[in-house]
Amino acid sequence: MVAMKKIGLPKIIQGGMGAGVSSWTLAKAVSSAGQLGVVSGTALDVILARRLEVGDPGGHMRRALSHFPIPGVAQRILDRYFVDGGKPEDKRFKAKPMPSEKPSGALLDLLVAGNFVEVFLAREGHDAPVGINYLEKIQVPNLPSIFGAMLAGVGFVLMGAGIPTAIPGVLDQLSAGQAVKLQVDVKGASAGVFAEFDPVAYCGGVAPELARPKFLAIISTDTIANVLIRRTKGGVDGFIVEGPTAGGHNAPPRGAMVLSEKGEPLYTKRDVPNLETIKGYGLPFWLAGSFAGPERIQEAIDLGATGVQVGTAFAYCEESGLAPDLKAQVLEMSAKGEVEIFTDPVASPTGFPFKVVQAPGTFSDNELYAKRSRICDLGYLRHAYAKDDGAVAWRCPAEPVEDYVRKGGDIEDTVGRKCVCNGLMADIALGQIQKSGDRELPLMTSGDDVAHVARFLKDGKTSYSAQDVLDSLLDGAPATA
Repeated sequence: MVAMKKIGLPKIIQGGMGAGVSSWTLAKAVSSAGQLGVVSGTALDVILARRLEVGDPGGHMRRALSHFPIPGVAQRILDRYFVDGGKPEDKRFKAKPMPSEKPSGALLDLLVAGNFVEVFLAREGHDAPVGINYLEKIQVPNLPSIFGAMLAGVGFVLMGAGIPTAIPGVLDQLSAGQAVKLQVDVKGASAGVFAEFDPVAYCGGVAPELARPKFLAIISTDTIANVLIRRTKGGVDGFIVEGPTAGGHNAPPRGAMVLSEKGEPLYTKRDVPNLETIKGYGLPFWLAGSFAGPERIQEAIDLGATGVQVGTAFAYCEESGLAPDLKAQVLEMSAKGEVEIFTDPVASPTGFPFKVVQAPGTFSDNELYAKRSRICDLGYLRHAYAKDDGAVAWRCPAEPVEDYVRKGGDIEDTVGRKCVCNGLMADIALGQIQKSGDRELPLMTSGDDVAHVARFLKDGKTSYSAQDVLDSLLDGAPATA
């Protein structure tokens, strides 16, 4: 593996967006420029498989897999998924194993290798650190995913969408080659249910010693920071304090959710973090949510932050994984002042508010979505529950309503839910063609700053680069954090 230089503290952390939007190409560009590039760790198993099925343009997946250190894994994946020249455009992607608390060997291979590949490529050709972003809500893939990222030398692990008290300890144990386990939220379970991963068994008897990445928790309040400091097994190395204008999943408002006339969650003073309290913990922190400007960076540093996290500005740059036609569509809308964001309180099966870009021809159009046949075939946002006999089973509020109710779910939970998993795959041009013949449509998410991303376009240009974003952010920003 490439040696990694000593990890410093960046002024700008590039957000870990969506499934494959924060791609290895984007993270590599940002880290090579001296800030912290971050890949999204969500759904990298299916992303690897589908990139191979479309023929692995450029050969990047195969190049990274040739460096995978555990014998046999890469070849098994290639034998199953690689299609020389790419599958026919009208042919469905192959099914892959669904996430569960007891993953099959085939799923473990995809999880470990998928995360290895993304981090390996993001780190290739330079010695700056790269981070990876996970969601605490997507619990069962996280242990083998983190191991795969560590195999490739990831420098930072970021995690939000929950309170990830167990993850710092997991990093400690994996770095020492020890088996790890993670309690899974299972509704109705009478005893603890755990996902487990043993690197010794997976590696065939000898687990490598790995560098322990730094852990940054993505939080919304100082209360969560306090919980993490008191309850983690292992060290928290810093915080990303994310406000409700950031893209993707937002933390729900504290207390009962009240909606605006538009139908969006209302946030109050109770939801504003006490930065003085966070600063008092003595750990570095970054502010996120509409901080993409030199004056906002200055403001963050004046408040005691080390810097800022920026996502939306990078989502529409040339190096991001978002499909080029979607980037062009949103940039044109932004230039005309026509972009709208809706913070949907029910769209995501997680139950967290989810920001959706209102764009024609996407699943933000409720009439279009209503025509879609409900199906759950990726399963990342499924909920675990205990059956009458105590066995663990899975259901998703976005699956067919009759299936969800048959599994003991409340029909009210299905109202307004959307298949975020398939929508995010379509965002990166890897959408499935369902058995009905319908092609899954995109479901784009961005922060409020999407209304202004056209400001990064230079005269006469229709696209911009990650370096253009960095130049704009750092022009006039403080020289040191």
